[in-house]
Amino acid sequence: MSEIPPPPVQPLRERDGKVELLDQTLLPDKERWIHIETVEQMREAIQSLRIRGAPAIGIAAAYGLAIAASNSDVTATSNLLADLDAAGARLASARPTAVNLGWAVKRVLGHVASTTYGSTEALRDAVWTEARAIMSEDLNMCRRIGLAGAELLQGGSVLTHCNTGGLATAGYGTALATIFMAHALGQDIHVYIDETRPLLQGARLNTWELSKAGIQSTLITDNMAATVLARGDVQAAVVGADRVAANGDVANKIGTLGVAILARHYDVPFYVAIPTSTIDFDCPDGRGIPIEERAPAEVLEFRGARTAAAGTEVYNPAFDVTPAELVSAIITEHGVIRPPYRENLAKLKR
Repeated sequence: MSEIPPPPVQPLRERDGKVELLDQTLLPDKERWIHIETVEQMREAIQSLRIRGAPAIGIAAAYGLAIAASNSDVTATSNLLADLDAAGARLASARPTAVNLGWAVKRVLGHVASTTYGSTEALRDAVWTEARAIMSEDLNMCRRIGLAGAELLQGGSVLTHCNTGGLATAGYGTALATIFMAHALGQDIHVYIDETRPLLQGARLNTWELSKAGIQSTLITDNMAATVLARGDVQAAVVGADRVAANGDVANKIGTLGVAILARHYDVPFYVAIPTSTIDFDCPDGRGIPIEERAPAEVLEFRGARTAAAGTEVYNPAFDVTPAELVSAIITEHGVIRPPYRENLAKLKR
């Protein structure tokens, strides 16, 4: 077995007690790290997609709470807990669809609320420690997801939609982790990348990450996926998710549903790669997943230049829901989960 290399890219780093984010809105043209010093700066970074991807925004929210703890000047632990609750509510409201965001906030707040601290300084340290733990655990989970997925893929050509690499997680990624690990293990693998309209996360971010990793890829527009699948050029499709319902329904970047339908029609396996923190066991099925709608300008314009007639109405959902029956398998840090999903995902919870 080849040695597993370190992640080619990570979107968040801690330096000298300060938090920095790689501004993904500028990629691939410019690599700029931004300093996050307040809760509102972190919330804006999440909402504006400076940091994006379900696991990554969960990690960012945890560090946002750590920043809130450091910035609070209260002297009573009860008052600091109240400040953290308020900061958590602000961060959790930044984007509604990705379950990891609320999950990370609840985890940090639940952890510190369950312990009695002798001082506010001890409480602040506990928040920072928990944020670091979430990031470290995610990195390890993504590595394990990648190894499980690589065993499933066994090389060949893979189609993916939206960015699911190190930029979307603590490192390695989810769907792209399966590709990174397959490559590291010596598999001959090639990636077809949907550009992922309207914000081109595939074109801007996947090409950048795969290039850094030395993995061969071919960029296609979203409406070319049917032709690529019809030609038999792809042996599997693998995507990530922002939320998976208890029955296995999958919310992911808009356009994922179309890929899943095409994959089923052309008898191509359709895999979803996620950490278990992305599973919402309180959501029975996809009908209960809130779908974020974003600004019309994302569709009406491209890098500030208008591409549609003035007065054009826009429908701009950021995500769609793929029914569980279209999912061939769900790849997690605990291995590959197959149908029936309600029963088999429940085993992970237990």
